Amino acid sequence: MEAFYRTHAYLVEHTNAPVRRDLMDEIDWNDRLIGIKGTRGVGKTTFLLQYAKEKFGTNRSCLFINMNNFYFSGHTIVDFAGEFHRSGGKVLLIDQVFKYDGWSRELRICYDRFPNLKIVFTGSSVMRLKEENLELGDIVKSYNLRGFSFREFLNLHTGMKFRAYTLEEILNNHEQIAKGVLSKVKPLDYFQDYLHHGFYPFFLEKRNFSENLLKTMNMMVEVDILLIKQIELKYLPKIKKLLYLLAVEGPKAPNVSQLASDIQTSRATVMNYIKYLADARMINMIYPKGQAFPKKPAKIMMHNTNLMYTIYPLNVEEQDVLDTFFLNTMYKDHKLHKGDKGSSFLVDETTPFKICCEGYKVKNSPNVTHVMHNLEIGHGKQIPIWIFGFLY
Repeated sequence: MEAFYRTHAYLVEHTNAPVRRDLMDEIDWNDRLIGIKGTRGVGKTTFLLQYAKEKFGTNRSCLFINMNNFYFSGHTIVDFAGEFHRSGGKVLLIDQVFKYDGWSRELRICYDRFPNLKIVFTGSSVMRLKEENLELGDIVKSYNLRGFSFREFLNLHTGMKFRAYTLEEILNNHEQIAKGVLSKVKPLDYFQDYLHHGFYPFFLEKRNFSENLLKTMNMMVEVDILLIKQIELKYLPKIKKLLYLLAVEGPKAPNVSQLASDIQTSRATVMNYIKYLADARMINMIYPKGQAFPKKPAKIMMHNTNLMYTIYPLNVEEQDVLDTFFLNTMYKDHKLHKGDKGSSFLVDETTPFKICCEGYKVKNSPNVTHVMHNLEIGHGKQIPIWIFGFLY
């Protein structure tokens, strides 16, 4: 146990989160079992350690452990939690819980056996905590940690503390919001950098960003999909090839029959793989209003713009990048469907948006909100695209 305490103290001491994530204040930390999901690379480990640092410092009532540790090949989570609890432990932070076989059953036992112990764990976005883990469905509180928003990226680079705005606030007050931001910084000076490398926190590391992201993407497929979905390793090349083909084709309806032929599998398997890639936050499936999986999507898009620039940089079209940015920033709190003629997306089944490249001649469409690129301040139903990066 002492070795774990020493590791915890070292990690907490050397944790220095560059941006305090808003999720820290959105979580009800009074709950006894909290799951924090998120795609690989968005900073879940740092988030746990930052929580430990803020709330407990070096107090031994809180302990961080990682399921990568070989210790848990020969010891159970239940036994470890019991020993921690008997020594006065109050909060156990478990990173990468899915690396432990039978984790959900053991967390349930811990919940029932140690009523004074709080457990906070991180897991992959591929995990379905309530749907696929019946032991936890009625007791776990689940949250999602996302990559940096443009607002967080801007705050990091400028030292500002701009707050987030709701979609309603942006639609009704975007001119005033834009003027307030522009009085302090020029957001368009940072926007392209964000599109290229701002979503994943590891752009802060002194390593090649694209190489780092490629490594992370491979881990998403090899660990988050294969391990959690229990897919045999021999199918890994098929999933990787499918992801590449979807990225190269750009945002469009997938030709499932052709994709099945290309990766030499069945149509049904292609659709399952597409769903797994969406669960891993590598792609998004866009449907017409009223439709959903397992139907074929009307459009498949990359989950965020950083992935576009990394997986196939030669084929990046400005319109596709802007559409992907808008979709990604809306993804947290809103539902998007394929727009009708004259619009790109239908948001929350009510509000049509048209995403416009620079130089687009806006047509008179009173019901459509036009989202404009390279515009500092909008007016009426023409809103600069950068401001939607303030939604979280």
